Amino acid sequence: MSTPNGLHDSFVRVRGAREHNLQGVDVDIPRDVLAVFTGVSGSGKSSLAFGTIYAEAQRRYFESVAPYARRLIHQVGAPKVGDITGLPPAVSLQQRRSAPTSRSSVGTVTNLSNSLRMLFSRAGDYPEGAEHLDSDAFSPNTAAGACPECHGLGRVHRTTEESLVPDPSLSIREGAIAAWPGAWQGKNLRDVLDTLGHDVDRPWRELPAEDREWILFTDEQPVVTVHPGRDAGRIQRPYQGTYMSARRYVMKTFSDSKSQTLRARAERFLTSAPCPVCGGSRLRPEALAVTFAGRTIAELAALPLTDLAESLTADSEPARVLTEDLKARIAPVLELGLGYLGLDRATPTLSAGELQRLRLASQLRSGLFGVVYVLDEPSAGLHPADTEALLTVLDRLKSAGNSVFVVEHHLDVVRGADWIVDVGPHAGEHGGRVLHSGPVAELAGVEESATARFLFDRSPAPVREVRAPRGQLNVGPVTRHNLRGVTAEFPLGVFTAVTGVSGSGKSTLIGEVTEDLAGVGRLVSVDQKPIGRTPRSNLATYTGLFDVVRKVFAATEEAKKRGYGVGRFSFNVAGGRCETCQGEGFVSVELLFLPSTYTPCPDCGGARYNPETLEVTYRGRNIGQVLDLTVEAAAEFFADTDTPAVARSLATLLDVGLGYLRLGQPATELSGGEAQRIKLASELQRVRRGHTLYVLDEPTTGLHPADVEVLLRQLHGLVDAGHTVVVVEHDMAVVAGADWVIDLGPGGGDAGGRIVAAGPPAEVARAEGSATAPYLARALPQAP
Repeated sequence: MSTPNGLHDSFVRVRGAREHNLQGVDVDIPRDVLAVFTGVSGSGKSSLAFGTIYAEAQRRYFESVAPYARRLIHQVGAPKVGDITGLPPAVSLQQRRSAPTSRSSVGTVTNLSNSLRMLFSRAGDYPEGAEHLDSDAFSPNTAAGACPECHGLGRVHRTTEESLVPDPSLSIREGAIAAWPGAWQGKNLRDVLDTLGHDVDRPWRELPAEDREWILFTDEQPVVTVHPGRDAGRIQRPYQGTYMSARRYVMKTFSDSKSQTLRARAERFLTSAPCPVCGGSRLRPEALAVTFAGRTIAELAALPLTDLAESLTADSEPARVLTEDLKARIAPVLELGLGYLGLDRATPTLSAGELQRLRLASQLRSGLFGVVYVLDEPSAGLHPADTEALLTVLDRLKSAGNSVFVVEHHLDVVRGADWIVDVGPHAGEHGGRVLHSGPVAELAGVEESATARFLFDRSPAPVREVRAPRGQLNVGPVTRHNLRGVTAEFPLGVFTAVTGVSGSGKSTLIGEVTEDLAGVGRLVSVDQKPIGRTPRSNLATYTGLFDVVRKVFAATEEAKKRGYGVGRFSFNVAGGRCETCQGEGFVSVELLFLPSTYTPCPDCGGARYNPETLEVTYRGRNIGQVLDLTVEAAAEFFADTDTPAVARSLATLLDVGLGYLRLGQPATELSGGEAQRIKLASELQRVRRGHTLYVLDEPTTGLHPADVEVLLRQLHGLVDAGHTVVVVEHDMAVVAGADWVIDLGPGGGDAGGRIVAAGPPAEVARAEGSATAPYLARALPQAP
């Protein structure tokens, strides 16, 4: 029975949820259960689980924090919801790609590094007479522990004459020093050298060795008066020019530039090598002199966690206490199938699924109870063999007295739940309703549910004839990460699935497929990285659709009469945009002790443009209103117009199931699966000539089975058109429909890294020693 304040309610009761596309949703979800939120991509399930339930729990927690401290915490705004009762404190574990910092590792994410450092500090074997070190001295991220040469990074970046001057037959004037900037800045450096008396017209290789050394590597910065050559019709006055060597320019740009493009260009002229002082271990000699069980801390951190746990033996009471604690902390990581990772593995090299499971392992050790865990597809990137372990872990969280709310597409996880909240029936404005909230079995009677069809329809898929390849692509031998001299043959003109447990080497193998290989032709790699990191990047700008739309507006009679060009209709540059919000469409309002909130711009009302620009219309709509259209609505709007490029772009977005997205939807609001399908649509809309090899890394991650069907139609269509498609995949339904399978394993890390089986799906399903085979056999269509 619910009490007036909801404190003893056994249900979380949501009333009037309107976040994103939710249509005033009312739903009751029991506490202390494993509840899954399902629905097609864009239906509103994440808006309900994360945008409403978790956001409200976090807001209430911040209400209990002292007002001054609240200012120091990044707060989310209050969700659009009437009321929520019975809501316990919440912990969120979302699918986020890690920040690209080389100092973040598996050890720092799980806090296992802290325990290992304490073990070395308190129970390590020190050289005779050596001073005992604090745990900080064993961390490469502290001044006390970091190697002074590489500052704890393990690698040093250097320049060489070969990297700075790739073509020594050129003269300096002809651009021999490729590392120098272009345009006037490069000309300035060449003019300074000329003034200093160096021959800038002689081939580089003919210059004296001492001159070449000084030009490239000197730390001197002489200032000279430059008298530039006179160009006809231009007066160029003398100026003071400062010389900067090529090495100094590259190192300064690489370390100081805020421009990612300039940093990436500078990196091309650097050679990276293990630090000569610490050998890549990142630590000071004093720390590396201490051992435990005969190994340094760097050697133990490099071991797979499975091996690390086995190597922790104690010969004293302090060591026993610390090793037992460390083993207990490693156990949940092993349980989640991540024993192939080492503590020193950098987090940017982890998949979003691996990172989330590491955080989940940390929560298992926390011993919290009475909270609601809100998880975002914990099965993402998991091989079916590891999904059973995940269900065990989720059940343990529930048994400890917690509620576990999971946004999920994996049918085995859905079947293992106590309660299901199915949102739909479709995406965007055609979704946002709760179709069913109750026991899983009762969803079978909900006709509108797209989930029910896949959850309860066990009829086998029709048998599909395997395509014959028309050649093959040879990759390898590859020796990288856990691959040791692996050679793979990818058939051309067919659909190939690369399978294997997490960490078996799948992504490493397909990463070796480059355009340089014979038989590739054109290569298109489609990953799940964001299409942009700011709200200014959106669906329309990324696909190039917006360029065409702006031309359409610039070609209207009204725009011509006013002298408006294409640039007038961009919200990223001054001229046509609203200057109050700088074309963002919203402004941030600081509320001191309350979280900052975003409100539509008071001048443009969220339209992004100034009033004069919005007076220009095309078929009754201004540019702001066109940006607000969904892909589906835009396809109707442009249907009978003479804009084939717009029609083609919108048609491909519809074909990959993204009709519910708005043209101006910010990139920051898109999931990894949506970003990947936008990239695929951008490629599909191009007029393709000749053979193209498409490589996709787990394209079904984050997709409902209904969306997987739509995506597969497109991918198989590409193969039917003469192209080659290679996917890294865990969904056995997708693998069963492939023409060829390359299975890596048999395990992860050192236990994997070799090809266990290769051939048609039916053949791989019979392979002995393959972790994939039994699951593939169940998914294969049965011949009548």
